[in-house]
Amino acid sequence: MAAPSTPSPLDRFLRLFTDVRAGEGVTAALLSFDVLLLLSSYYILKSVRDGLILAGTSAEIKSYTNVLQVLVLVVIVPLYGKLADRVPRRRLINVVTMAFAISFAAFTSITLDGTVVVVVFYVWVSVFGAMIIAQFWSFANDLYAREAGERLFPLVAFGSSLGAVVGANLAGQLAVNLGIPNLILVAVAMLAAQMLIINYIDKRERRRHEAHLPLDETTAMMTATRAVQVERAQEMLLNFTGEPDSGSSRTNGDGEGESELAGDGKGAFALVLGTRYLLMIGVLTMLLNFVNTTGGYVMDSLVLETAREIASGPAGGLSQAEFMTAYYGSFYSVVNLIGLLTQLFLVSRIVKYLGVGVGLMILPIISLGAYGLITFVPVLGYVRWAKTAENATDYSLNNTVRNMLFLPTTREQKYKAKQVVDSFAQRAGDTLSALLVLIGTTMIALSTSGFAIVNIAAVLIWLVVAFKVGKEYKRLADTGETPS
Repeated sequence: MAAPSTPSPLDRFLRLFTDVRAGEGVTAALLSFDVLLLLSSYYILKSVRDGLILAGTSAEIKSYTNVLQVLVLVVIVPLYGKLADRVPRRRLINVVTMAFAISFAAFTSITLDGTVVVVVFYVWVSVFGAMIIAQFWSFANDLYAREAGERLFPLVAFGSSLGAVVGANLAGQLAVNLGIPNLILVAVAMLAAQMLIINYIDKRERRRHEAHLPLDETTAMMTATRAVQVERAQEMLLNFTGEPDSGSSRTNGDGEGESELAGDGKGAFALVLGTRYLLMIGVLTMLLNFVNTTGGYVMDSLVLETAREIASGPAGGLSQAEFMTAYYGSFYSVVNLIGLLTQLFLVSRIVKYLGVGVGLMILPIISLGAYGLITFVPVLGYVRWAKTAENATDYSLNNTVRNMLFLPTTREQKYKAKQVVDSFAQRAGDTLSALLVLIGTTMIALSTSGFAIVNIAAVLIWLVVAFKVGKEYKRLADTGETPS
């Protein structure tokens, strides 16, 4: 199907927010709505998990669960990579999504009480949030080439920001009326709905761009990661003869040639460790999460301390778990509303006029100011607003530009390496934060200001890494190379 030459009314409307060209509006809008449902589901579950663990354990236990998350991901991420080597991308998405949906439905049949059950639920929601969102962005990266992704990802990520607002608000408003088990089922229903939409997007893009290909050469049959070997062989052939091998290429969602070959690729962790660009992104992600999670611990501690001073036992007729779920629903609502406005009006313009590299450095600069403030004024009101500024920027601008970093990568790197970076590296940063909490609460008695000072040191390293990643991204974009 030929791409339309005249922009539709939807294309023209979406141009209010970013540069949308003829025929691009429908897929971009569908992706945005899909991730809206996905983030709504996640933020409902996230509000429930935070309320349960703080009501049933402590801020320290919440921090220590990051170690368990890393251990789970060490097992699951390589399995995900092996699955991606063997099944087409749509089946990959369906299998993983359904596995999570069924597991959360199963949680509603048991009593979410007791330290062990609460910790298991908390860890599983965290693993879900990391892996399922990374999977969505792998799919989006697979649909778009770099130039189109830079233009359209701010629009797609708007759905992510809006979904976070919707999910947090639903959690805050429905926690009491529905109860926690039914609230979890609402999240499961949203997860199932977004899976249906992503299936439609996949079918639609294949009809638009692969209708001329035999079925066994389309993404309906080809696996998500088996392209690298033939791509490299074609590069060697091109360098040797000057003529590309036209017989083994296909067209992706933006019309760029891409090849496929049956056979397993590298392991997910080996892929990251053996590629400097991907490793730097992993370090960047780890530092980001170390800083963010440490700041979250500071806020959790102050929230619990303040709550104990205000009341003991049930608060306002609510159980402690319902009260904490509603509190965090309110906090995430404010954070995500600011992030939504940033996403809608600023992100595409920052990327267009300042570039991805500069966009990567804005969050660490904000974090530097936030923890500088907390160092000197360590009270809950200031901590909450510092975390609001940090998280809002993370969920909007930083989330968008970090996902753009995978636009120049191979398909194998998009699916397998992104899981390592967005799940394992994230949780590794959280685990380092948990280690800091352990040392800071049991060995050297760090104050709130002390935790903030450690974060300042981490942010300075983060700034250096962000600069280097941005510089390498620009080099890859300018040369058209893929990371190796």
